[in-house]
Amino acid sequence: MTIKRVLTIAGSDSGGGAGIQADLKTITVLGGFGMSVITALTAQNTLGVHGIHEVPVDFIEKQFDAVASDIGVDAAKTGMLSSSEIMRTVAGKIEEYRIKKLVVDPVMVAKGGAMLIKQEAKKTLVEKLMPLAYVITPNVPEAEELTGMEIRTVEDMKRAAQTIHRMGAKNVFLKGGHMSGDALDVLYDGIDFHEFVSDRIDTKNTHGTGCTTSAAIATGLAQGMDVFEAVRRAKDYITTAIKYSLPIGSGHGPTNHMAYLLRDGGMPEGGCNE
Repeated sequence: MTIKRVLTIAGSDSGGGAGIQADLKTITVLGGFGMSVITALTAQNTLGVHGIHEVPVDFIEKQFDAVASDIGVDAAKTGMLSSSEIMRTVAGKIEEYRIKKLVVDPVMVAKGGAMLIKQEAKKTLVEKLMPLAYVITPNVPEAEELTGMEIRTVEDMKRAAQTIHRMGAKNVFLKGGHMSGDALDVLYDGIDFHEFVSDRIDTKNTHGTGCTTSAAIATGLAQGMDVFEAVRRAKDYITTAIKYSLPIGSGHGPTNHMAYLLRDGGMPEGGCNE
C-alpha cells in the first residue's frame, strides 16, 4: 500500500495541542504521511495564546515549493492564516500545484478567546480561499461570523451551511459543539444534508478539536474516501480523542490523538481523564 501524502498549512502551537502539532499527530495515527507549511509561530499553552509571530510570505512560499515539488500532495488542509497576504499566498500555491482535495478550517478565534485572524483577512478568506475548498469545517461561531446569521438550532445550522456553500465551498461540515445537547454536526454537499450525532462528553480538555477534525478529514480524502466517509471517520476519531482527553496544564487541555489506536486494547494508565 502506498502511503498518502497530507499537507497541513497552519500555525504552530508551542503547547502541542492544536495547529501543526495536532495535525501531524492526527495524520500519522490515521495512516497518512504528514507534511507542513508553517504560517505563524505562536507562544501558546493550555491557558491561551501569549504571542503570534507571522512567517514571512516568501518563506511560506519556499516551504510550499520544497514540499510540493519533491514529495507531492494527495490532500491538504489549511488552519491559521492570520493575514490577507498570507491567505492570498497560500491560495496561489494551492492553485499552482492543482490541489483539489483541500480542507479549509476557517480558524478565527483561539479557545481562550484570542483573535487568530486580522479583520481584513475575513474578506480574503471568502473571496480567495473558500472557492478552493473541497470541504470547509466551521464551528458555530465561525459560521455566524462568515454568514452574519444567528445559529441556535439544527435548522439554523442547515441554513448557514447552504449560505456558506453558495460562497463557493463544495462541501460544508458545520460543527455544533458550541450548542447544547448532543454533539451534532451537519454535512451539506450542495444537495443533501447528513447529520452526525455523538454523546456530549463532559470535559474542559478540548484544545485543538477543530484542527484535529479537519486534519482527519483531509487524511481520509487523501486515502480515497468520499466526503461522507471521511467526515464519518473524522467524527469517530475526534469523539474518541475527546473522550480520553488529557488533563495536561492548568487550562483547556489537549485531546488524546493516540486514543483512536489504543481504545480497543485499553488505555494506558494516566491516559484517560474519566
